[in-house]
Amino acid sequence: MNSELTLAHLALTQYGLAQIKTLYDEEGSAEAALSRLGRRFPSEEAIVQEEIEWCEKNNVRILTISDADYPDRLRHCPDAPMVLFTRGKADLNAQHIISIIGTRKCTQYGRQVINDIVKDLAQQRPDILVVSGLAYGVDINAHRAALDRGLSTVGVVAHGQDTLYPSLHRNEANRMCLGNGGVLTEFFHGTRSLAPYFLQRNRIIAGMSDATLVIESASHGGGLATARMAQEYNREVLAVPGPVNAEYSQGCNNLIRDNRAALVTSAEDIMHLLQWQDASVVSAKRSHGVERQLFPSLSPDEQRVVDALQQGDLQTNALAIQTAIPIGALTALLFSLEMKGMVKPLSGNVYHLI
Repeated sequence: MNSELTLAHLALTQYGLAQIKTLYDEEGSAEAALSRLGRRFPSEEAIVQEEIEWCEKNNVRILTISDADYPDRLRHCPDAPMVLFTRGKADLNAQHIISIIGTRKCTQYGRQVINDIVKDLAQQRPDILVVSGLAYGVDINAHRAALDRGLSTVGVVAHGQDTLYPSLHRNEANRMCLGNGGVLTEFFHGTRSLAPYFLQRNRIIAGMSDATLVIESASHGGGLATARMAQEYNREVLAVPGPVNAEYSQGCNNLIRDNRAALVTSAEDIMHLLQWQDASVVSAKRSHGVERQLFPSLSPDEQRVVDALQQGDLQTNALAIQTAIPIGALTALLFSLEMKGMVKPLSGNVYHLI
């Protein structure tokens, strides 16, 4: 862990530049980005060395943006963090990831919807990873529902790994870390949660997921900011409608009304919109030995996907960004291309052009 590469990534976080990811992408490495900034190891090197030592002592893993286990969906976002600090055993590159967010004043209606949807998702796609923010309301109810149904779940927090806010959720956080979930953050230990940090962490929730599901939100709720980020990342946004006069359904209803989110009332809606077909159905179709057509007829969107994959294997979200095709539609196109014998899926939701 004490490699110069890790030090370089941690050092970049100390500059706090909004365009640091752009700089990293342009230079191709953390060391080159630091060199362009004029310093190989900045004066804050002691701070980053201290962080490395603290993480080693406290069983916190440091994931840099160049690591294979870094969330690949997030890696392709223009403002992805250089470093994540993680606890737990969650696969941050699971094949199916959904974030569930909403108001901190979750009603009985919201709790019922969460439990029903998560229960049905667990039955239909037990490999799903549920992401939320470990906050009051919708967040903690989503985590609890996932835990109770045996789903992996990850909480993204707005502070360092040496604390937990709210502390009342420590039991759930421990259950997540001891199971197949976890807690992650981009903040050094000693960082306390401040209002701007919650908005920062929301981009991670949106960026590491295939889709963001909003369950109850006021007309100007924080969940709407996460939904907007998901849209900017070309991810699917889903929303559960509510009574027209309910304060904490106005945000969801408005998203649906303005065509900024797909209407969801059940797990079946999610499976359909995201094309998360049952594995047995896909396996059955593949077992029939669908042969590649010699001259397959491709739609314009299918051709865009093929053209992008000619440059090399791509993870689904990277492919969505390159083709400007929403994840739900892209998944359907990839399945169609697979049935035509044009592409094949690899581990980590990566696709290869045959």
